[in-house]
Amino acid sequence: MSSELLDKTIPTVQSKGARTRERLLDVAYDSIIRKGFSATSIEELVAEAGITKSGFFYHFRDKNDLARQILERFHVENEVFQQALIARARELSADPLHAYLVFIKLYAEAMSDMVENHPGCLVATITFQDQAFDREVTRLNAEGVLAWRKTFLTWLEEIAALYPPKIPTDLVGLADGVFGVTAQALILSKALRDPSVVSRDLLSYRDRIRLTFGA
Repeated sequence: MSSELLDKTIPTVQSKGARTRERLLDVAYDSIIRKGFSATSIEELVAEAGITKSGFFYHFRDKNDLARQILERFHVENEVFQQALIARARELSADPLHAYLVFIKLYAEAMSDMVENHPGCLVATITFQDQAFDREVTRLNAEGVLAWRKTFLTWLEEIAALYPPKIPTDLVGLADGVFGVTAQALILSKALRDPSVVSRDLLSYRDRIRLTFGA
């Protein structure tokens, strides 16, 4: 094979491999959310993705390596999603409290658009099925939640410095509210088959912020 032909071939092969890996991650994510990690078999994943079992092990050492890569991708995508909304909210208002209220509104709208096609919460799934995953997966899961807490706690501390809370307030608990309300609302919306629950509960959280800081 000439060097020119080799140069043209390698990117194509790598691109196909990347697409296969992403397809496996997509299929596995959906299956884990819908029916659990233990009930998700490698056999069904390779069948759905249209590859061989050896093809699966080319991309992942084992099922827990697959779970780790799904979780890592989820955290990266969620960080990009959140930071884009935060940047937009900060752009619309220089006041930290008003920007936070704008962020929650934008977030509620975005989640409302996503929820009908959103199978559930990966973090909640891993949390409640923690014995099915290895320690690395559960550690990464906890680190992701703590990273979200840090983002919103830092913002709420900035708000509290300018707008002292009107009532005794646990800022850590308030910071956890963004994830906590979302996870709870996703569970309720799925149980009740009512996508509007997510937006409703996030806007209620927004009202709590407004009342806490007297906006």
